[in-house]
Amino acid sequence: MNTCSHHGRETAYRVSGGDTGDSENAGVLCIHGSGGSHGVWKSQSRLADERTVAAVDLSGHGESDDADADAGYEALSVYAADVVAVGEETDCRVLVGNSLGGAVAMTVALERKLDLDALVLTGTGAKLTVLDDLLVWLEEDFDRAVEFLHDDDRLFHDPDERDLEFSRKAMREAGQEVTHRDFLSCHRFDVRDRLSEIEVPTLAVVGEHDQLTPPWYHEFLADEIPDAEMVTVDDAAHLAMLEQPAAFNDAVSEFLGGRGL
Repeated sequence: MNTCSHHGRETAYRVSGGDTGDSENAGVLCIHGSGGSHGVWKSQSRLADERTVAAVDLSGHGESDDADADAGYEALSVYAADVVAVGEETDCRVLVGNSLGGAVAMTVALERKLDLDALVLTGTGAKLTVLDDLLVWLEEDFDRAVEFLHDDDRLFHDPDERDLEFSRKAMREAGQEVTHRDFLSCHRFDVRDRLSEIEVPTLAVVGEHDQLTPPWYHEFLADEIPDAEMVTVDDAAHLAMLEQPAAFNDAVSEFLGGRGL
């Protein structure tokens, strides 16, 4: 793992594929979702054959220091600062964000001065309403929340048991407080009236069976962002990049290649 220092904390990230300067293709920086870590992007290292791939641990996740931040815009601002710091360190100019990570990517695109070439938004939306019961369970019955999220067609459609255990472990390692903060920050996120301000080419990727952020969330992104398109990954739910990595990676490669990136 690599680290960079900013705002009095250390942010960890993993890089595959060497220096971005060694490739003409834009590097990608992957941003995990609520209660996750950089490891959810383990299969995107295959993209490193053609470009640098970095994956960040947001504050309080994985190997990164935490920051004292309230749920909502304050936490999203902390996470956006993590991404900007790693983006500047790695010169990765394409943000790939899943769920909460998509909200962070949009926050960076709208409010931060990071030179971006494109966005890939997967399993996410311009507004990320969270089920009221889930917010209660995250605060009062964390085990129930974790099992609810790993039920059919939420995080996964038809997962390998190893992926299920990997995802459960990551969420438990992030812990109840951080995971609750993440989901509450998602719940308070809403940029529906600002999507027209996103100026970079954007790909919205949705798992066919995603019940947490269903296809119409991504249709809205593709309709409202000026230069955007959408692709559906078959036989996947919310974590399409983990459940169907080949199809996900192909969609990203084709989109970026088609834009000369």
